[in-house]
Amino acid sequence: MQEQPVIIIGAGPSGLATAASLNLHSIPYILLEREDCFASLWKKNAYDRLHLHLHKQFCQLPHLPFPHSYPRFISKQQFVSYLDDYVSHFKITPLYCRCVELALFDEITKEWIVKVRKLSSGEVEEFRGRFLVVASGEATDPYTPEIEGLKSFPGDVFHSTQFKNGKAFRDKNVLVVGSGNSGMEIAMDLANHGAKTSIVFRSPVHILSREMVYLGLNLLKYIPLNMVDWLMVMLSKLVYRELSKYGLSRPKEGPFFMKVANGKYPVLDVGTYSKIKSREIQVLPAISSVKGNEVVFENAESHAFDTIVFCTGFKRSTHIWLKGDDYLLKDDGIPKPSFPNHWKGKNGLYCVGLSRRGLYGAGFDAQNIADDIKSLLK
Repeated sequence: MQEQPVIIIGAGPSGLATAASLNLHSIPYILLEREDCFASLWKKNAYDRLHLHLHKQFCQLPHLPFPHSYPRFISKQQFVSYLDDYVSHFKITPLYCRCVELALFDEITKEWIVKVRKLSSGEVEEFRGRFLVVASGEATDPYTPEIEGLKSFPGDVFHSTQFKNGKAFRDKNVLVVGSGNSGMEIAMDLANHGAKTSIVFRSPVHILSREMVYLGLNLLKYIPLNMVDWLMVMLSKLVYRELSKYGLSRPKEGPFFMKVANGKYPVLDVGTYSKIKSREIQVLPAISSVKGNEVVFENAESHAFDTIVFCTGFKRSTHIWLKGDDYLLKDDGIPKPSFPNHWKGKNGLYCVGLSRRGLYGAGFDAQNIADDIKSLLK
């Protein structure tokens, strides 16, 4: 058994930010990570062309700015290099290959008991701490929806976390399922590499440029969200015109409201929309079923494909191993309390990076948690 004041679960950017913030207060901690490296989603499961969608000022972690030489929109490789420097700078040493099976608050000792399975040996280890920080993030386990007949599809089927680039798909018919930022970028990458690309749009979507979002995020400091949303929609209509010509539609709610209310991000266009307009990328409605290599859609049309890429997001597994919490987290792993009170639970339980405010929100959480723990340890 190992014991420290704080146990952090997850060594992604949220967990690293928490560890760094605790370090600055000289508070000991244990950092547990399921994978064999920190920030595994960025290091192993992100496509090659990925860039941070927001301006760098909204993406740096606490207490260490990005190098001045970095561009406004940072590439995956640059962000991973920054995280390497961050871990080295704050001397963060996660315990890797630890899969959490149980986290339970002991009412007698007033400590959190965390049991993990060491993946290299199968050995079960126990850790104890007064405080527990859930930093396993919004993107924990890749999610692929159940679709009638999908098992009959003879081609390749995989999640976006397995996609690197479109080089191997030239002249192939590829269906991208999911119209969020990952789906839109992967569709563009496939089209750029000569794939015959289609993308499924199941619901309305806001399409904004990076510059619009940068403007909106800065305006939110000074004017109400509904006014910023109105401006974003007007700018989108001015730049992208009528989406319905291309099989798309805009939601009734504003882009920033949707992000806060249900975690649905606007699409930050980096060139995909022009390929939709030119018909290089075909827009299709929701899938009804799959019959061999034929995919049947809700409009009763069917098309043949060689490959299907699911850009359908992630599920969180917190509810499986976190026991006894009826205050902080819902079954889907998102906090019950609303922002800005979402990060603190009861009995020394905290969560970081689950506010649906990206890396900026994770840094905000990490600093609040470290400051709160420091005050309780006095």
